[in-house]
Amino acid sequence: MPSPRGLLELTRPGNAVAAGLLTFVGAFVAGGVLGTGVAGALDWVAAVAATVLAVGAGMAINDYFDREIDRVNRPDRPIPRGAVSPREALAFSGLLFGVAVVLAVTLPPLAVGIAVVNLLALVAYTELFKGLPGLGNALVGYLTGSTFLFGGAAVGGRLESVLVLFALASLATFAREVVKDVEDVAGDREEGLRTLPIAYGERRALYLATAVLAAAVIASPAPYLLGTFGLPYLLIVLPADAGMLYAAYESFGDPSTGQSHLKLGTYVAALAFVVGRASVVL
Repeated sequence: MPSPRGLLELTRPGNAVAAGLLTFVGAFVAGGVLGTGVAGALDWVAAVAATVLAVGAGMAINDYFDREIDRVNRPDRPIPRGAVSPREALAFSGLLFGVAVVLAVTLPPLAVGIAVVNLLALVAYTELFKGLPGLGNALVGYLTGSTFLFGGAAVGGRLESVLVLFALASLATFAREVVKDVEDVAGDREEGLRTLPIAYGERRALYLATAVLAAAVIASPAPYLLGTFGLPYLLIVLPADAGMLYAAYESFGDPSTGQSHLKLGTYVAALAFVVGRASVVL
């Protein structure tokens, strides 16, 4: 019997819940949460739940495929330490994916389309894309950013401002994933993966991550400059930008700390969009 705690750990509950929160942010920023009635509320609740379950399933199947790498990089994870068998992890992932699909198909067609693409990408990531320099990082960046699109599409909201959030989150997440690859070089090299730091060198990979992050930071004031959001948005997004740039600098000396701070900065930037939207409608 698998350990219940081990099954929960497989889903990375912190990441799964955070992804659900980003889906809610997308729905809110797109204007599809306030005043939508019971039907609208059911849509965004279904979208959030589907996101949490799908991300949890993706994390579980990633651990299934990565079980040999994790014996080196993450020996404390459920499969390497014996809390869950590989077969149990695969079955649990399938169950979560199934429930996520049932919830997703109740949503509008655009949201269903995004969900289908994302579910396929989650399954294919480890086997097809993770070891390809840059492509795996770009796919994870897209998946993170697309949670905002999914939330907006789920409630039939206006996606213009969500598109900006999608782009910024995707770029910031790409940078963080490259830093994570630097952190995981030992296990990835042993498994024969060709991540960016393995293929082109760790410092070159970190310089690329910093450049991509800088592009996101430069673009981040756009909602304020275009008049979509007011000053409250800018007052939060600029400190988030500064924090993420400092995290990129940290990554050259301590990739683990740097990628953790980059993740935090992404969430603060998402908060800026929530505040920006709220300041317009309230």
